Amino acid sequence: MSNINSFISIGSILLLSLISLRFNSTVLENNIVETENKIYLTAFSLADDMIEEIKGKAFDEETVEWHSITESELTSTEAFGPDAGEVSVSDFDDIDDYNGYSKAVSLPHAENYTVITTVDYVTAADQNVTSVPQTFFKRISVSVSSPYLSYPINVIFIFTLHSK
Repeated sequence: MSNINSFISIGSILLLSLISLRFNSTVLENNIVETENKIYLTAFSLADDMIEEIKGKAFDEETVEWHSITESELTSTEAFGPDAGEVSVSDFDDIDDYNGYSKAVSLPHAENYTVITTVDYVTAADQNVTSVPQTFFKRISVSVSSPYLSYPINVIFIFTLHSK
């Protein structure tokens, strides 16, 4: 009888060990998912902050002081980026100044993120199609990457200027 009791005791301990191991694995997986979600949420927040900052700028260098304008008078794509004298982001006065803009973000809760912004003209019919000639539509693409992200976050926003 003692052999049967020993066998049952060993079986019970083995079963308890397996249940405990599975429980610990599940808790660890949940912690990993929670951490990844916080990292992605921070990346989305950084992209959204950049878009909100850009929303406060003029559509084009030619519209900083509002007046009626034709598409051909808008800044050409070759001239996208900071204008002469705009040495820091606080000097940017229009959307296309952010083309090629990159900044590193390292805060206690957000470490080693890189935010990169690109600006393109897009067609009125399809904002997924880049346009070489100037249009009244600019697409801002904000990409946020980090060594902790499996893939970069890309957020796109379309700005428009209708002038007749």
